[in-house]
Amino acid sequence: MDIKQIQDLIRFVSKSGVNEVSIEQENFKITIKTNAAATIVNATVPDASFGHVHQAAPAAALPAAAPAPAAAPVADTSHYITVKSPMIGTFYRSASPDKPLFVNVGDEIKPGGVLCIIEAMKLFNEIESEVSGRIVKILVDNASPVEYDQPLFLVEPM
Repeated sequence: MDIKQIQDLIRFVSKSGVNEVSIEQENFKITIKTNAAATIVNATVPDASFGHVHQAAPAAALPAAAPAPAAAPVADTSHYITVKSPMIGTFYRSASPDKPLFVNVGDEIKPGGVLCIIEAMKLFNEIESEVSGRIVKILVDNASPVEYDQPLFLVEPM
């Protein structure tokens, strides 16, 4: 399996609702386990030509994102669309520190536009918008860890 196939498999498993998928080939074995809080991926490759493989840490060992301080007035967010993280990883607002941010509060977005990058297992995954609207709030700090299904953005639909 190549990296693209593994990423597609992780996306499929996270959207399908299955709890565990295992695939074993001649020199490759991968097990993907999910639950409501986290996605755990264990991969082993016995062939040294692939280099060494890092195994994902158990969900309990991952640092938890710091809870955002509560705002004094509670705003009604029921009419906003919440864009959620499709995977566990590290959230980045730009491609690199010297590049411009993908989106800011107030920006209009369209389906297919890049909102952020989530780094997972040393792979940088562009997260694209599936909705049209205007960014109302960015719920995660740059370079902070995110969990599967964690809210990232609030979008006012257009």
